[in-house]
Amino acid sequence: MATAQVYIKRFYTKIEIRRTNVYLVIATAVYLSCKMEECPQHIRLIVSEARSLWPDFVSLDTSKLGECEFFLISEMSSQLIVHQPYRTLTAFQGDLALTQEDTALAWSIINDHYMTDLPLLFPPHTVALTAILLALVLRPSSGMAQPTTTTTSGIAAATAALTQSQAGRGPGGFSMPGAAPTTPNPADKEKQPEARIGRVQRFGAWLAESNVDITAMVDCTQELISFYECHEQYQDKLTREQLNRFIKARGLDK
Repeated sequence: MATAQVYIKRFYTKIEIRRTNVYLVIATAVYLSCKMEECPQHIRLIVSEARSLWPDFVSLDTSKLGECEFFLISEMSSQLIVHQPYRTLTAFQGDLALTQEDTALAWSIINDHYMTDLPLLFPPHTVALTAILLALVLRPSSGMAQPTTTTTSGIAAATAALTQSQAGRGPGGFSMPGAAPTTPNPADKEKQPEARIGRVQRFGAWLAESNVDITAMVDCTQELISFYECHEQYQDKLTREQLNRFIKARGLDK
């Protein structure tokens, strides 16, 4: 699904959404991504599933999906290989001493980033490291659920961690051998478990010694925070109604 979402985003950077049957494009992107991820599905199965979801907008004619597939490939200039942030997350789980809860939350944040333009703007490792940072500082309580809301203290902690990591580097962005790990605010210790503070410190020290683009991480963090704020106002029903209206008005469902 992640690969399909990237395909859709790439496609709509070149084609106006109002010129297409969005539901057919979604089904085609899933069909094509299954091929690329080496788990191909029969075209009739994809069409059948799409029709069960959107019976008024997807026909049983498999040739339409086949035509849309070539259209999709052409507009993406046949660049179909997609690298995902999940691999970076799992690779650093042990190095950064992430708990299962931290990893699960970071994984969820990576899932959410596909609803933004971040897959087109930043490399996968930047997104993965940003997700780890947000998982560590925005949800200190393990019992809390999805990161649909953010707190002022959490945002400040994320910004401070990135700023302090960048301060530990020398000119040109390279790490300073004598750079000391950041010292947490005493007030934060009262709010966050000591173990989690240790993981934040370790992550900050690791960033200071790495060549990761921290400026890009700051931008990525702000984009995700803005997304969560906007998502609270999102109305799925209204969006569907608007899509259905222009598809029917232009006869794209035939």
